[in-house]
Amino acid sequence: QVELAESGGGSVQSGGSLRLSCVGTGYNYRPYCMAWFRQAPGKDREGVAGIASDGKGSVRESVKGRFTISQDNAKNTLYLDMTDLQPEDTAMYYCAVDLYFPHRACYTDETVVLQWGQGTQVTVSS
Repeated sequence: QVELAESGGGSVQSGGSLRLSCVGTGYNYRPYCMAWFRQAPGKDREGVAGIASDGKGSVRESVKGRFTISQDNAKNTLYLDMTDLQPEDTAMYYCAVDLYFPHRACYTDETVVLQWGQGTQVTVSS
């Protein structure tokens, strides 16, 4: 059974930094893509960043230059390094994995997501 477990969320002031982690279990081959999504209260879930099996990552425009996605394949762990956090980044952040579809930017397409984590809350105060 595929499972994802996020950690690293918390409360920070504007301009602060956090590192989110996501450990994947229940699969023994490299996913086509892994991604981070977020959902703020009263808003739709949106893709934040994704990383393909070759290690190339991409992020949504609003976080470019502030967020970096990376992975440690040996540990089946996905990371999201977030700097210069702003109040609008406040949301529940979810990890997602795509094991079946060769998608390079799965954060743009929820339909390829096989499994979601339980989420980790990020709160940024001004």
